[in-house]
Order: sequence, then structure tokens, then C-alpha cells
Amino acid sequence: MVARPSPRVSVVIPAYNEGEGIEAPLARLLESMQLDCEVVVVVDFPEDNTVPVVRRFAATEPRVRAVVSTYGRGPANAIRYGIDAARAPTVVVTMADGCDDPRQIDELVRLVERGVVVAAASRYMPGGQQVGGPLVKSAMSRAAGRSLHMLARVGTRDATNSFKAYDREFVRQVGIHSRDGFEIGLELTAKARRLGRPVAEIPTIWLDRTAGKSNFKLLQWIPHYLRWYRFAFRPRVDVDTLRAEAQALVQERDRPIAGAETDAVAPSGPSHEQSEEKVSGGEPVGHPVPHERN
Repeated sequence: MVARPSPRVSVVIPAYNEGEGIEAPLARLLESMQLDCEVVVVVDFPEDNTVPVVRRFAATEPRVRAVVSTYGRGPANAIRYGIDAARAPTVVVTMADGCDDPRQIDELVRLVERGVVVAAASRYMPGGQQVGGPLVKSAMSRAAGRSLHMLARVGTRDATNSFKAYDREFVRQVGIHSRDGFEIGLELTAKARRLGRPVAEIPTIWLDRTAGKSNFKLLQWIPHYLRWYRFAFRPRVDVDTLRAEAQALVQERDRPIAGAETDAVAPSGPSHEQSEEKVSGGEPVGHPVPHERN
């Protein structure tokens, strides 16, 4: 069997029962991108109604595939699984609801190719904007982004935004310890700062979704964001020390918060064949829960 050539970028999209709603964002994404890419849509269970729509779309667009996460439920695990399933050296995480501007993916990828390990699409830098969305969540995100940028020098004014590009080798080195919501973007930005690795940003305009409902669990997820926020202010360290501190943070997280996931920090990545087979067969992974948006 002839191996498929690796694309230049893998776009990872966590999804939960988006159904027909995912078709328009997928079409806009592929229309906007010029770089060679693959699009990996990650769901929690084979019965997710996103899967048949992605299959139908993929019948005429082979760059798109759906995979079923085996890392546990929820958006953080879906993103982790998608990054491990990605074939490209650069990975972009974006949402299934079309809030992010796909025209900026190529520019984010080129920043990573120039040497940054995290390239952020920023709502809060000059030229950026957030249109719609909950006022309290927006205010908290903006305050966190500004303080991290000014005081911790993390390299972006929007560390909490999920719409980012990553050097996949960097992600492999530092690992992903998040298991809850969309705090992975903040986690990896904080880790880059602690290692003295470059982070860059470009302005973006984020538009609140026009269909469906966001179930972002603000109160439940604030403690997880705060831990990575504080983590970013710690002194610079080497990779081994960073991973040890992050593991300790996970253990700290699991003590005070009832019901937190305790699965392994660095599971081996799935083969692409296994990922694709799980769309058409296998048992659901636990009971589905929604993927709340950033």
C-alpha cells in the first residue's frame, strides 16, 4: 500500500452532534485555504450525527475525515486525540460552529513554519474583534489575555482563544495535560512561555455562532483556566521540569474537583487506519457530552 504524502497542515475540529450544521463551516474552510491540508473532525462516539454529514462531504472532498476519540469524553480529549491523529507537522485547532475565520489558517501555519511554536488568532490585539458572545465570559477572557501579555510576556493578547496553530513536535515534547474544556490553548501558550519558545499572534474577528447553542461551562471550567494562568507566571525551566510541574498540576486539579478525569497524561497516538475504522464500527466511548465552545 502506497503511503499518502503528509499534508502541510492538519486542521483539527472537535464536534458534538453538529449534524448538517457542520457542512457550511467545512465548505468555507476548504474554500479559504490555499495550503495543502487535511481536516480531522473528531467526535466522541460513532453515533454522533456529525459523522454521516462528514462522510457525505468526504465522498467528494478526500481531504476531510472523521475520527472517533478513544481518549475520553469532551472537547479537551477530542482535541488531544485529533492532534495525535494528525499527519502534518503543523496543527490548527478551530471550532465546528464557524465562529473562527478560516481565511487566517494559512497565515497562522506560515508563522509556525517560520519558527514559532504557537501562533494565535487574537481577538484582543489591534485589528481584532469579538462580535457577540456572553459579556461576562468575554470580559474575563480579555482581562486574562491582557494581563498575561503585559505581565507574563506570553506573546499573545488572547491566550485563551482555541483558534491557534501549533508546531506538532513542540506539542509532543511538552505533552497536553488538560482534560476538561478548551483550556488547551492557554496550557500550550503557558508552556511555550515557560520554555522561552516563541509565540506570535495575528488579529482575528470572532463571530458568535448563528445556529445552535453554546453550552460553555464557565463556572465549572474557571478553576482549570486559573491553574494554567498561574502556571504561566512561574520561572523558565527545561522540558523535563515543565512536564513534572504540569503533572503535579493535574494531580492538584483532581483533588479538589469531584469527578475529574484521571486518565493517563500521554497516551500513544492512534494510527490513522484505527481512527477511521472507529467511525464505522466499535462501541461508543462512554456517554456523550456536548463540546462547549471557546
